[in-house]
Amino acid sequence: MARTLKRSAAFAALARALMAGARGGPSLGARVAALPRMIKATARGEYDGGLRLALMTAAAAYVVSPVDLVPEMFLAVLGLVDDAVMVTWLAGSVLAETERFLEWEARRASVIPGSVLS
Repeated sequence: MARTLKRSAAFAALARALMAGARGGPSLGARVAALPRMIKATARGEYDGGLRLALMTAAAAYVVSPVDLVPEMFLAVLGLVDDAVMVTWLAGSVLAETERFLEWEARRASVIPGSVLS
């Protein structure tokens, strides 16, 4: 049940992210351009996306790994379903996480160094 909820949340995030670009949200280009900055900020410990980036990296590795070819050889179409689900989850996760990162970046840019927020 929990996996189904996580998958449906990823699909919903994908749909929201695609719609947001059409409604004036961050474009796909802005999101792709934010990926290297997000990775750098995470590596420096400034951004809290470490676990999510690790999961996205693992998903990408799973999709392109040669080990994943074994199910496709024996199960044909059914073997491709897991890849389709993984790619859809990955796309939704990347879109949702880059949107979160861009919001974090905007909030961070609006804070004046040395000021105290109440």
